[in-house]
Amino acid sequence: MGSHGEGSAGGSTTPAIRGGTAARKDTRRRGAVVAALMLAMGLAALDSTVVSTAVPQIVGDLGGFSVFSWLFSGYLLAVTVTLPVYGKLSDTFGRKPVLVAGAAVFLLGSLLCASAWNMAALIAFRIVQGLGGGALQGTVQTLAADLYPLAERPKIQSKLSTVWAVSAVAGPGLGGVLATYADWRWIFLINLPIGAAALWLVVRHLHEPVRERPEHPDSTARARVDWPGALAVFACGGVLLTALVQGGVAWPWLSAPSLTLFATGLALAGVVVAVERRAAQPIMPGWVWRRRTIAAVNLALGALGLLMVAPSVFLPTYAQSVLGLAPVAAGFVLSVWTLSWPVSAALSQHVYRRIGFRDTALLGIGLATLILFAFPFLPYPGSWWQPTLLMLLLGGALGLFQLPLIIGVQSTVGWSERGTTTASVLFCRQTGQTVGASLFGAVANGVLAARLGGAGDLDSVTRALDAGRAPEATRRAIADAVHTVYLGAAGAAALAFLVLLLVAPRRFPVRQE
Repeated sequence: MGSHGEGSAGGSTTPAIRGGTAARKDTRRRGAVVAALMLAMGLAALDSTVVSTAVPQIVGDLGGFSVFSWLFSGYLLAVTVTLPVYGKLSDTFGRKPVLVAGAAVFLLGSLLCASAWNMAALIAFRIVQGLGGGALQGTVQTLAADLYPLAERPKIQSKLSTVWAVSAVAGPGLGGVLATYADWRWIFLINLPIGAAALWLVVRHLHEPVRERPEHPDSTARARVDWPGALAVFACGGVLLTALVQGGVAWPWLSAPSLTLFATGLALAGVVVAVERRAAQPIMPGWVWRRRTIAAVNLALGALGLLMVAPSVFLPTYAQSVLGLAPVAAGFVLSVWTLSWPVSAALSQHVYRRIGFRDTALLGIGLATLILFAFPFLPYPGSWWQPTLLMLLLGGALGLFQLPLIIGVQSTVGWSERGTTTASVLFCRQTGQTVGASLFGAVANGVLAARLGGAGDLDSVTRALDAGRAPEATRRAIADAVHTVYLGAAGAAALAFLVLLLVAPRRFPVRQE
């Protein structure tokens, strides 16, 4: 490497030898850091799915059936609202301290979860896990862009996509095995050796260069932490997401608790705007939304989170109740999109190098819109291969959509803005999923009530089906409800298409490296 040769003293061969040795060391270090990132991504991805199949054992041991959904909601809320905070902190102090601190908090939360004595304690400790999980998700994606130049970023991103896919498929099965043959507490204890290995690799091998402090104009040379902004963002996000998660579940949408939470959340949003406008280095800087490219990607990936709810939440119910499949077979129908998604993402570089990031994403989301729109036209009751084929095609389409946008938007900013930009994209996607779960849940329950004359919601009807007591009319009502949800998902995909077409520049303003 040139820098090594210029900095070495001696004859003509020694600098080359030293440079070659340093290059090999750098390659080994980068490989070790990539391994750590894959382990960290695996932890974050597994923890979202591995608990699901162990819920009966957890409830049987700790009780608290009426609030067990907070095992998932609490973790999701903590991850989502901390993403912007960790993104800004990584831009201010570097990726390594944020990743190490986040991993430590995540592992502490895992240890506490394994020692929980009742459901309230387990929910609280899951929130602690989520506080660390936000650092894992955002910082891993940011470091992936730091480690590789633009031409090589698809390599690391395809590896991370593969880890996510394997974790999504293996998580429920692993949780079931541990809960059945060991103890549900091992679901959390197994995180400790994996996380410790990732921590050791990061501490030993990740060496970040000293960089000039921030490039954007609303910053000062001295690093500061906008703690009032962080607290305001955390409070606002937590209240609004809680209102979305619990609305229509724990209480009716127009009830006093729901309206109070939404009003409080909107008031806190005003506080966030006021605090961030005065902050020297805001947690959520205005340039994230003033730049067309970042704003378009934020909105498009928010729509992605919205549409992903249709298959991930409603397809298993459809497969079991309408197609009559066993739970394992129903899981396979859903899991096939996690096979085609990373393959398509890895191959997307050959497309966006020819036609650009935006047009590749438009191609992917355009195909996804057609595939989602086709789902309601499947015959009733149909065969298992029909939704399976659509899910395989959908995964391929979304791989063409998501990865070019993430790589593209990361390439439009420098190091000191990359953490904030990546976090804003992930925050919008997570928020989209939360909104989608609430919105489509209300839509599905409304269709069921209309078809069945108000006789229950999706959860109660599904339990009746599992017990073998539901008539044919109920199965048809579920099919109609899921078809309506898929039409809504197709609408979200079409919205993402329009956002990219009308807001995003045709060529992303990629920075020279």
